Amino acid sequence: MIDYFRSKRIKKPESEEINEICSKTWKDVYGFIYYKVQNKEEAEDITQEAYKKALPYLRKGETDPDKYGSLLKTIALNILRDNWRRSKRQGVQVSLESIYSEEMGRSDFADEVIRRNWIAEALQKLGSEHKTVIKLRILKGYSVAETAKAMRKSEGNIRIMQYRALLKLNEIMKSDSKNGKGE
Repeated sequence: MIDYFRSKRIKKPESEEINEICSKTWKDVYGFIYYKVQNKEEAEDITQEAYKKALPYLRKGETDPDKYGSLLKTIALNILRDNWRRSKRQGVQVSLESIYSEEMGRSDFADEVIRRNWIAEALQKLGSEHKTVIKLRILKGYSVAETAKAMRKSEGNIRIMQYRALLKLNEIMKSDSKNGKGE
C-alpha cells in the first residue's frame, strides 16, 4: 500500500492520497496528543489543526511516507506547546462566582489547626533520628538518597528508619486519640 507513495509513476488523485494518509496515521497522532492533554475535545482540535498545517508539506511530496506519522506528531506537539505558551502568558482566569464562597465561609478551619497541632505534638514524641527522617522525607520532600546523604546513613537504613518512624508515629497518634487528645 505504501509503495504507491514511493513510486512517482502511480498517481492517485490528491484527495485520495490525503484520505489514505489520514486513515493510516490519525489513530497514532490522536493517541499521542490525547496522552499529552488528557482531554478528548482538545486532542481532537489539535489533531485536526496538525493535519491542516501538515497538508502543504504532504502535497509537496518531499516527506518520506514512512515519516508521515513523525511529521504529524511533531507538528501537533508544536501546536500544543504554542497553546501552553499562550495560556501561560494569559494566565488562568477564575471567576469569583465559580468559587464556592458559601462553603468556604461555613468551613471551620479550627479542625485543621487542631489536626496540625496534634500531628506536631506526636512528632515531638518521636526520637531525634525518627523525627529527622520524617521531616526530611515527608515534610520537606527529600528523596531517599538526599536524606541518606544529609543523615550520613545508607539508603536502605533510611528506608527502614522511615518505616519504623511512621509505625511509631501511628502508635503515638492512636494512643493520643484513645486518651482524648486527638481528633
